[in-house]
Amino acid sequence: MSVLTFTDQYIGGKWIPSAATETVDVLNPATEEVIAVIPAGGAADVDAAVAAARSAARAWGASHKDYRLEFLGHLVAKLAEAQPEIVETVVAELGCPVGFATAVQAALPLGVAESYLRILADYEFEEQVGNSTVYHEPAGVVGAITPWNYPLHQVVAKVVPALAAGCAVVLKPAEDTPLTARLFARLVDEAGFPPGVFNLVTGTGAAAGAALAAHPDVDMVSFTGSTAVGRQVAEHAGRGVKRLALELGGKSACVVLPGADLAKAVNVAVANVFNNSGQTCSAWTRLLVPEDHYAEALSIAADAAAKFVPGDPTKAETRVGPLVNAKQRERVRGYLNDAVGEGARVVVGGAQPPEGLPTGFYVRPTVLADVTTDMAVAREEIFGPVISVMSFHDAEDALRIANATEYGLAGAVWAADDHEAVAFARRMDTGQVDINGGRFNLAAPFGGYKGSGVGRELGRFGLEEYLQTKSLQFRV
Repeated sequence: MSVLTFTDQYIGGKWIPSAATETVDVLNPATEEVIAVIPAGGAADVDAAVAAARSAARAWGASHKDYRLEFLGHLVAKLAEAQPEIVETVVAELGCPVGFATAVQAALPLGVAESYLRILADYEFEEQVGNSTVYHEPAGVVGAITPWNYPLHQVVAKVVPALAAGCAVVLKPAEDTPLTARLFARLVDEAGFPPGVFNLVTGTGAAAGAALAAHPDVDMVSFTGSTAVGRQVAEHAGRGVKRLALELGGKSACVVLPGADLAKAVNVAVANVFNNSGQTCSAWTRLLVPEDHYAEALSIAADAAAKFVPGDPTKAETRVGPLVNAKQRERVRGYLNDAVGEGARVVVGGAQPPEGLPTGFYVRPTVLADVTTDMAVAREEIFGPVISVMSFHDAEDALRIANATEYGLAGAVWAADDHEAVAFARRMDTGQVDINGGRFNLAAPFGGYKGSGVGRELGRFGLEEYLQTKSLQFRV
């Protein structure tokens, strides 16, 4: 298989040679083969990209929204045309099963981008408040730093609303999945955006990411990733008193209250965790069930887990692919071994390598029982196909367990009726809760409480993250 070699960055509306001599290998997680080599950009590339963004920011920010809508409409059309190529790219560099890649990794960002055409068309950037005219103005130059688990969705969820708001953007994608970001940059280029409005620098987080977060000419940083790295990004940005949006880790609870449809709740929860090989920050990795239904819940979970067999992500029947890299695989296996050492019981799966898969960064989809709140698997984000089933005495005990974590990104509540579920959900320390299987809403704000971050993405809430207000007072 031929290896793609790239030596350029997308800066100022052109693909130009990277200033970096170092490179990063991009692996196929299912085969462990190198499929591409990209430049490991650093401070020099970031400087050039930020300068290009700064030169474009004022004119783009002063433009009428109809002008921006025209370019964004072209981009949406390009994203629609490129759906098959997006799927192929995400499968290759993330190891995501082709079915999930088609339905979510490619289709979801297209839906998000389309939603911003409607939001921007209806959004009022000026309003009258008493004797003041209040303007909603772009934040300026945005440094967007995105993760590998949803490589296009996370890019679109930052870049498209930032562009819609009138900001210029420098994107630093995760080094594990840069090919999807390069594909996106190509589509931006084909859509004809003015030079410098969007820029791409590939490289490591320690070099390019840190340089972007700390850059004095970046007005705002939007980062999605782990809470540990988010704290570092916040420190860099804080020194420059920059606007900051952080979408960080999660340890979400799925709470099944007495009287709920146990079978449906457990089946949905298992799928929620095992999809994308467990590499979802909002996954309901803690399943809380009444103690008198604990054995039944474990049986249902075991049957549900049997449907998720690791395999070749290019095959339509595969529901679980590999993890993104060897480091992540060993990290997840380490959590499983530690959990057993602390007294947890493996119902399905475990730390041993899956059978019949001698290559690839695979982990067995795992259901754990007898997990307590003091165990690492109940407190820390694992980012793998691991669900911990925990029991509770009553609703107050369930609430205590659900909130017993530094995170607060998402969650779910199942109850006999929506009113009971809502009453419980309102007391959960988390940013988004699904009620009795409620579907994901592209127009609703997504973001967390506590260690899961600050700010919101999606819908008008995501657009407004990239705006700042100015008020002009008039004599009356």
